[in-house]
Amino acid sequence: MSSPAQPLAASLVQSVDWLAIAPPTLAAVVGLVVLVTDLFVPDARKPLLGWLSVAGLAASTALLLPLLDGGRSTFCLTGDTSVCSYTADRFTLVIQFLVLGGALLAALLSVTALKDARRQLPEGEFWFLLLSSAAGAALLPASRDLATLVVALEVASLPAFALVGIRHGDRRSSEAALKFFLSSVTATAVSLLGISFVYATTGTLYLTQVADRIQDVDGQLHTLAQTGVVLTLVGFAFKTAAVPFHFWVPDTYVGAPLPVAAYLSVVGKAVGFSGLILVTVIGFPSYADVWGPALAALAALTMTVGNLGALRQQATRAYSAVRLLAWSSVGQAGYLLVPIAAAAYSDDADHAIGSTVAYALMYAAVNLGAFAVAALVGRTNAANRLTDYRGLYAKNPLAALLLAFFLLCLAGLPPGIIGLFAKVTVFSAAVDAGLGWLAVVMAVNVVIALYYYLQWTALLFRAPEGEPVKHRVPAPLTAALALTAVLGVALSGAPQLVLRFTDTALF
Repeated sequence: MSSPAQPLAASLVQSVDWLAIAPPTLAAVVGLVVLVTDLFVPDARKPLLGWLSVAGLAASTALLLPLLDGGRSTFCLTGDTSVCSYTADRFTLVIQFLVLGGALLAALLSVTALKDARRQLPEGEFWFLLLSSAAGAALLPASRDLATLVVALEVASLPAFALVGIRHGDRRSSEAALKFFLSSVTATAVSLLGISFVYATTGTLYLTQVADRIQDVDGQLHTLAQTGVVLTLVGFAFKTAAVPFHFWVPDTYVGAPLPVAAYLSVVGKAVGFSGLILVTVIGFPSYADVWGPALAALAALTMTVGNLGALRQQATRAYSAVRLLAWSSVGQAGYLLVPIAAAAYSDDADHAIGSTVAYALMYAAVNLGAFAVAALVGRTNAANRLTDYRGLYAKNPLAALLLAFFLLCLAGLPPGIIGLFAKVTVFSAAVDAGLGWLAVVMAVNVVIALYYYLQWTALLFRAPEGEPVKHRVPAPLTAALALTAVLGVALSGAPQLVLRFTDTALF
């Protein structure tokens, strides 16, 4: 009696490709190790938890190297091994490199921030939350079904809420976390409603099967399917800080510890954009006429509102430097949306998506570099006003030159060649897709952004007010600055490296 049952049971057992899932798994395991170790480590030795977390993130990033030989998949359907929940293809590896590398740089900034906070920030909880969020963020680009996508999105997001509000007794931090949490939960609820509509019309959650079935839904269910597509995109649009889902960004960046703001500006965006790319290009290609115009309008609105918000920042206002970086990140999100919208109108969607990935890699390196310099200045000027950067060249010439370089990269001006190349790539993606009006809006916004980036850059080289005070740069902060500088300079010297890497077939 048992013999017929055994083959059936055996067929239901899925083998797990441990190498494929190793990067996010290791980050999660190190997070648990840090949480348990925190219970037994005396206060004087708590900084060791930070270095253990940095080592864990570095090892997770290194585990991407064995996966470069080709696409690997696991957690597949037993009846159809081509339909899987987890796929480590080129797109996954590039985004995982961005996410884990960004988390590593944020961790280096955090080591110094936690030391300066003098126990106002609980170290064990901080590192556990950062590693947990990084694990979820690394899982998301590999997800190939809607359920795993949502789980990964929430695993990346929930620890981030706690990180924003982790400062003990800080009202501004608590308010920022509450605003971030409530708006994000609302967006997630809307997305889950959309996914339920998609499941109702297709009977599956796997993206490739959704793509096949959603184009042939019954006529009576067509409106339900369209509604499901639009609502599903809302949660990912929120994570990208696209307008009108951007209102949480300035207050959250100001209320959060600066390394957490840096983490959200890069890793949070990577999570949103990778999710958006997966659901549109893989899951809903037949509904390009629905999400294409919507994303094009979102891109134009986002870059315009973001740049105008950055333009309005007053140099003497408290936290104006962080606010400017926050509004700038909203504007940059608009540029990142352009090629995804262009993919709806293009015969070569891979090429358009490659433009977004290339831009995201450039943005991650130089934006984290700008936050690293902001963290350095914030050590002696807690209010982090733009006026605090006046005469930075006299106080710390290398930090001033690096910040100037990072700002010029974000503006797309030489010597920040990688920024210029990335903007040209995005611009050409819009033109090739026939979105001339969007290319014009982007060109106008690039000019607007030049003003505030150059204004900040000029401030660095003005005569300082009073006697210049030298900035001492701790070793972790030096490492973060060095890594971002090397990446920025190397990519500006050979921008074709990132463009060639992302121009090949991503999926």
